Amino acid sequence: MSDESALVQLEKVSKVYRMGDVEVHALRHISLSIPRGDFLAIMGASGSGKSTLMNIMGCLDRPTSGHYLLAGRDISALGSGELAEVRNRTLGFVFQNFNLLARTSALENVELPLLYASVSARARHSRATEALQRVGLGDRLHHHPNQMSGGQQQRVAIARALVTSPQIILADEPTGNLDSRTSVEIMSLFQELGRSGITVALVTHEPDIAQFASRVLVMRDGRIVADQRQTPREAIVTAASPEEEEGEGQ
Repeated sequence: MSDESALVQLEKVSKVYRMGDVEVHALRHISLSIPRGDFLAIMGASGSGKSTLMNIMGCLDRPTSGHYLLAGRDISALGSGELAEVRNRTLGFVFQNFNLLARTSALENVELPLLYASVSARARHSRATEALQRVGLGDRLHHHPNQMSGGQQQRVAIARALVTSPQIILADEPTGNLDSRTSVEIMSLFQELGRSGITVALVTHEPDIAQFASRVLVMRDGRIVADQRQTPREAIVTAASPEEEEGEGQ
């Protein structure tokens, strides 16, 4: 039965990969409901199914069986063109390796999804500037990735995810390449986005990072083995040392 309050709803979703005569069951009858504004951390060992779950939620893969409803729409039945439109209008993606174009500015990187959506140049510039200001990079619009720290690059990636006004942000190990202090900065930003009403779902193998979410889901062998609400740890950003500030200002 459909839950009208849920932004994301999976109903008995399974995913089977066939490798010759061998079947690999990546997901096994997953049922999951994520309300709007939820902040969910997905944990599990390698091979637990968390990445497959993320790919299905992100419309990058299709379930073998079951149904996936996003904002009440059955994604399972959509064609490739319709899926691309959903990804561009409803979803924002953040990755461990930032995935920025090296020879383009922060502003141009953030404008890219709008270019694919045929948004006018003036509107692209305005919306990308606003997104970068939102993540605290209003003074780095014309910097290239090699002129920014890892934390700044990840904030550019988050601005790129935000620029299309998505309903949900899917983040795959977003702090995996960052130091502890910078990781807290990124989690503070995700918490702010959650408070603004954006749904956030992130994959992490770090228990310390999962503490910042309001809900933790643990997967094993393609199944959800734990799904618990918690009081999230507040991400409090500490002052940088002079050496760190010098690196941030590159």
